[in-house]
Amino acid sequence: MGWLFLFSDQNMLCMAQLLYYLIILPLSRLPMPWLYGVSNVLYWILYKWVGYRKKVVWDNLIKSFPDREEKELRQIMDKFYRHFFDLIAESLKMFSMSAEEAIAGCRVVNRELLDAYTRQGRDIIITAGHYNNWEFAALSLGLQIDGIPAGIYHPLKNKFFEQKIKASRGKYGMILVPKQDTKSFLSSGEGGPFALLMGTDQSPHDARKAFWTTFLGRETAVMFGTEKIAKEYNHVVVFGHIRKISRGKYEMWFELITENPQESAYGEITLRHTQILEKDILQQPEYWLWTHKRWKRQRPEDMQLVNG
Repeated sequence: MGWLFLFSDQNMLCMAQLLYYLIILPLSRLPMPWLYGVSNVLYWILYKWVGYRKKVVWDNLIKSFPDREEKELRQIMDKFYRHFFDLIAESLKMFSMSAEEAIAGCRVVNRELLDAYTRQGRDIIITAGHYNNWEFAALSLGLQIDGIPAGIYHPLKNKFFEQKIKASRGKYGMILVPKQDTKSFLSSGEGGPFALLMGTDQSPHDARKAFWTTFLGRETAVMFGTEKIAKEYNHVVVFGHIRKISRGKYEMWFELITENPQESAYGEITLRHTQILEKDILQQPEYWLWTHKRWKRQRPEDMQLVNG
């Protein structure tokens, strides 16, 4: 049983440190054209040769777009994987990205919408999906708006990478809030006003606590946390659109969903941000995260399907 030493906490820490200091950090300091070369290599090896998650992506595509020709779906899949490996390259760059590079990577178009509410002392929820480069958007946001950006996340089990990723993502003002501390963070009211980023297209853990609607033509469980928080704390809700301008260049702009969430009917906010995301995906489907097993839940028979 001597081989078990390989899996000790100390050895895992050493492996994480070697990976970070010998591979991740040096790669992050390369110019973006070189990193896109890495992306091209990953595309050919992991997609064309290994077929990384191809079955998941293909199943998602054919079930979301049953009326589209196979040739078109394969073109979407190919474009998606090129974009997907670009995201990996761009995420590596974030470990050493300067403030100027962050703003150039994702420019906020209409900050005045958020700043107007911030001047009123209102906290804001920015709903968004895993569409285009949401990481670039989160990193650069604190450099371009008056409010303090915050994000709720699941802490990593590896404490070394947890520390490094928090430092990288938070170096330009983003506050990262562990999911278990969400309630205390929202209740404290310290240091705000905040712009709370919430990814709304993940699969909920509990089908019975989800909001059920039709998304991309399929019955879909949507997390209800955004609407619940907005109503409880009277936060303004906006949707954060992210548009890809060119390789490594994105724009983010905001669309108001509601400034009076407590006056909204049940499910109205959730339905609205889901429909907005769906519209963006339908326009350019290659930029959504199709590798995600989004439809893992089945609607219980006694749960209502709401489509507006």
